[in-house]
Amino acid sequence: MPLYKSLDVNSQTHVKIWHISEPLDALKASLNLKKESLERVNAMKSELHQRGFLCVRKLLKNFGYTDQDLFYDNSGKPHLKDRHFISITHSYNYAAVVVSGSPVGIDIEKKRHKILNIASRFIGYESHYLNENSDKYIQKLTWIWCIKESLYKLYSKSGISLKKNFLVLPFESKKNTTRVWILEGERRLNYESLFFEFDGFACAITTTEA
Repeated sequence: MPLYKSLDVNSQTHVKIWHISEPLDALKASLNLKKESLERVNAMKSELHQRGFLCVRKLLKNFGYTDQDLFYDNSGKPHLKDRHFISITHSYNYAAVVVSGSPVGIDIEKKRHKILNIASRFIGYESHYLNENSDKYIQKLTWIWCIKESLYKLYSKSGISLKKNFLVLPFESKKNTTRVWILEGERRLNYESLFFEFDGFACAITTTEA
């Protein structure tokens, strides 16, 4: 069974990661999809995206939900009918879902040197403590990207800038947690992020402070 990892972030926030290894036809046959989901997956041009979409539904099943329990708002943010909070992500051959009693976001990203090409789009305040000559630079850039993307999924407000409005405080790799701020006008919002690496991927889960 390709359930790769289960993680309890806190008493109300639970994460499951799926290793996407099943053939597309086998995934479709194992799931009872509602009409909208079936149309959506069939319209996808990439088989990898199709399999990621379906493995998210496999993860829902592991949480005790079905595809019928999941819906999306007009901005594309996922919700559960029982009012628990959910965030989903998939990248290459991994998919992940987090379910919580409070707002939450999750993101997975493959660690690649290509992140250097987009660093200027999301690195602002963090440039004060990042060392471009460090052998951990790519790793830290990837974690910061995941942290900010997971916060964006939690906050879900259009027009927000990962570079200007989101601040990731300095962190040490061994600790695996950091604080992240949203600065928007006079608003100052504080969140906590857990981040880790597995099989060449970075993962971050951002939650509201307990």
